[in-house]
Amino acid sequence: MIFKDLLEKYHSDLRSEFEKILDLGLKKQFYSGDLLLWKINGFYKKDLENFKSHENTKLNPHVIGTGIKGYSEQTHYEFINQYRHLAISEFTFVEYLEKIECGAGKKIDDLILSESISIQLEMLIYLKIWEADLIIKKFYELTRILNGEPYDWYFKIAESSRDKNATGTRQEIIRKLIRNKLENTSPFLKEYINSIYRTQIRNSIAHSNYSITGRNINLNNYIKKDPAAQLHNIKFNDWHKIFHKLLLLYNEYIWLENRVNDIYVEKFSKGEKIEILVTEKMANNIH
Repeated sequence: MIFKDLLEKYHSDLRSEFEKILDLGLKKQFYSGDLLLWKINGFYKKDLENFKSHENTKLNPHVIGTGIKGYSEQTHYEFINQYRHLAISEFTFVEYLEKIECGAGKKIDDLILSESISIQLEMLIYLKIWEADLIIKKFYELTRILNGEPYDWYFKIAESSRDKNATGTRQEIIRKLIRNKLENTSPFLKEYINSIYRTQIRNSIAHSNYSITGRNINLNNYIKKDPAAQLHNIKFNDWHKIFHKLLLLYNEYIWLENRVNDIYVEKFSKGEKIEILVTEKMANNIH
């Protein structure tokens, strides 16, 4: 369920921050084409290392474009976009809570059941965003740009513990190479991500390790001695805040992509020379 008043509550501050991020990125990018690479998805395609064209010319494995990760992102976008158009509530969040608190009987039970089903769809969206390779990559590369670091052509998410040449696992990259590294460039975004991303929540959803009773999501992966697994449950009201903030982050991510695209289109239309920098392979930077 999407409540317009909750979106409005958080949107203005987040849009303002992304406008600052765009300005900072243009100023701090290591090379003038790094934000362009961020938009058009520059990556290293290892399959091309020993591949030659019909003219027997060795092909450059540094490529740009959609790639399989981009097609995956498009698939998830279609799902998320459909939900955000169809799930808008006719009530404000305040009005909805009043209906829940003042009602009784089967009508309220049906309303809560509908809310529960909607939340479980939103849980899937939570995974589609925090598990998606390209979205994680884009926030990782954006964080590097804001810190004045070169674009990383060799970004790779670890698929197993044996993957020694990867940038890191998903949760390592999100926590250490995105969230924590935003400390000096966008403390607002760092805290914003911190308020909506929890490894425990992601794991609970991914493994279907939760239950719903009343208007509570009970997480079955609480571990007493694990500081990263201290949640017993999430109240529906708290979930709504998490999800709406996540949806807004996703919207602003798309807004930023469109703005970067417009900026480089304008540069090109004015005849400006646009160059990109290809760097050598970087060492694993999880620390």
